[in-house]
Parts: sequence; structure tokens; C-alpha cells
Amino acid sequence: MEEVRLLATWRSGYCHRVIWALNFKGIKYEYVEEDLQNKSDDLLRYNPIIQKVPVLVHNGKSVLESINILEYIDETWPHSPMLPADPYEKAMARFWTKFMEDKGPVFYFYFRAVGEEQVKIAKEAKEVLRTLEERGLGDNKFFNGEKIGYTDLCLGWISCGLEFMQEAAGIVLVEPDTLPRLNAWSKRFKEVPVIKDNLPDRNMMLAYFKELRARFTASPAS
Repeated sequence: MEEVRLLATWRSGYCHRVIWALNFKGIKYEYVEEDLQNKSDDLLRYNPIIQKVPVLVHNGKSVLESINILEYIDETWPHSPMLPADPYEKAMARFWTKFMEDKGPVFYFYFRAVGEEQVKIAKEAKEVLRTLEERGLGDNKFFNGEKIGYTDLCLGWISCGLEFMQEAAGIVLVEPDTLPRLNAWSKRFKEVPVIKDNLPDRNMMLAYFKELRARFTASPAS
């Protein structure tokens, strides 16, 4: 019998990429919630180098790093492909995923910053999202065309994680009047059944990000 297990945590957008991909493919798997403050023997065994989630365990072998896991899933279970068949479209799907991975730190710094510094970084983050909207998404319903695919799953954190970051940080990045196509994509993405049925709990996520924001912005004296 085929063994498919996912070591993950409910708070991680990286983990949700894999959850969505497994469900997109209709793959049966065992979900194992990890406490990263008290790492399990399985996590230390299957990911001894960086000791982070997500970790996909397939027939006793571990696959690490969320984007790498998605490509592994697509190649191992080729039905309902996530990546486009056309070589150029496949290259572009990977490009925009890599683009946002490389730009990821600006959103982290935006979430940690306060005052004028936060306003400045928020402006930079909006420019990144504007580039993604104009050059990556364009007039498509989804990044891969008419249906969700690899790029949408990889960038789903914009729809399902950034939402909570914005509310906790107090500066909205994705607004209907400034990024209308990206805002519309975000709503469509969350309405796709395979995504809608596997979204993180909103109240738990918002509480988590608010607590994280409070820790980041607390004065050294406190």
C-alpha cells in the first residue's frame, strides 16, 4: 500500500501549498500536525538538516521544500497536471513563482516595520504586486489560464495569508481600486472547491498574525 504523509503546521502558507496540491490531484494522504517548538522524532528523522515543514513522506522517502514538493507531486502523479504542457508556458509558470519567492522578504519586512518605515516598505511591496498583476496575471482568470495550476497554488499565500498580514499590520496592499485584477484573482482562487475546502481557519490565522505582529513591534523594554 502506498504511503503518503505530510508533516506540516496549520499556520504555514508553505504547507498549504502542498495541502492544496495533494487535494488538487486527489491523492489520499495522512496529515501530521507538527509543533515546531517541540519537534517530533519523525520531523528530525525525515528533515534532519533544516528541521522545518512541510515534509512529504512518500513510501519512506522524504521530499523537502514546498515548491520542490509540488514539482515532485506533479511528476509522480501525472494525472491532472499542475504545470502547463507547453515548454514556454511551463517556464513562465516557474518564472513568476521564482519572482515572488525572491521578492518574499519585502512582505516580511513590511509586516515587521512600523511608522514611516512601514509605509515606505509597503509601497515597495505594492510595486512588486503591481508587476505581478500586469506582467504575470494580465487579463487571465488564473496564472495558468482558465483553471488554477502550479503558479496559483504557489502564490495562494497572497490570497490566504497576506489577507491576515494586512489586517494585523494595518496597511492594506491588495485593494480593488489599485490592484483590481489581482484582487479579483484572489477572490476566484478562494472559491475554487479544492481551495475553499482546505483553507486555514480565519479566526485562528488572524489571531496568530496579530500575536506575531505584537511581538515584532514590542519595544525592547517590554
